[in-house]
Amino acid sequence: MTALASTVNVVHHAFRAGLADYRAIFTWKSWLAGWMVRVIAQVAFFSLLGERIGDDQKTFYLLVGNSIMIAALAGVFSLNMTSAERWAGTLPLLVASPSSPVIVFSARGSYLAVDGALSALAALFIAGTIFGMDLPWPQVLAVVPITAVVAFASYCFGTFLAGIVFRFRNINSLVVLTTHVSLMAACGVNVPLSYYPEALEWFSRVLPVTNGLLAIRGVFDGTDAATILVYTALEAAVAVWWMAVALASFNQLASRGRRDGSLDYGA
Repeated sequence: MTALASTVNVVHHAFRAGLADYRAIFTWKSWLAGWMVRVIAQVAFFSLLGERIGDDQKTFYLLVGNSIMIAALAGVFSLNMTSAERWAGTLPLLVASPSSPVIVFSARGSYLAVDGALSALAALFIAGTIFGMDLPWPQVLAVVPITAVVAFASYCFGTFLAGIVFRFRNINSLVVLTTHVSLMAACGVNVPLSYYPEALEWFSRVLPVTNGLLAIRGVFDGTDAATILVYTALEAAVAVWWMAVALASFNQLASRGRRDGSLDYGA
């Protein structure tokens, strides 16, 4: 079997394992009545804040930002894949196997990007309808692929963070919480980027969400298609960048941990 065929085989089985895990967590009834109710409530909470402190424009700004943030949150959850492998007792086997651990982790958690995109779109359209936001047809259809790009970029970023958590288990919760709060604060979810210092604004452009969210806001604001495509392309470039960093760093961290015995396999 060639190296490419072997990698494809690993990705296939890892994805199926991840999908089986997800089916064990949710049925379609619990996903709708549990997860989606929670997601819509979260978006509605921020939208209601907008109604209290401002006008419809602020309400819709918060609604769009926090809806798309759902895609980011789900994607970043991929960093928990290392903790799941520890709990299942399979982490030592992955580290000892000839396949790269990052391939397994990235493939096994890829369903999270799909789930994040679907959840974000459902929250956006349902909450948008509830709060009376204009959904321009057919331009609003462009939001669907852009949201998918945001979810994938966030997933790639989470895969990079998984490499850090992979070696240092004790900071798992800290990384999750810090990442969620940082993305919400720095990526223009609740506050326009123009409010930030210029250095922070530029830094936010290399994070997931920022460019994709600008593209989505552009769809609702009637921005020209070229500008929207540029922002979407930048978001895709951010995704490629973080996945490349993950591939470069993950194996190095695993190899160093094997050499010096610093990897923590305990559940």
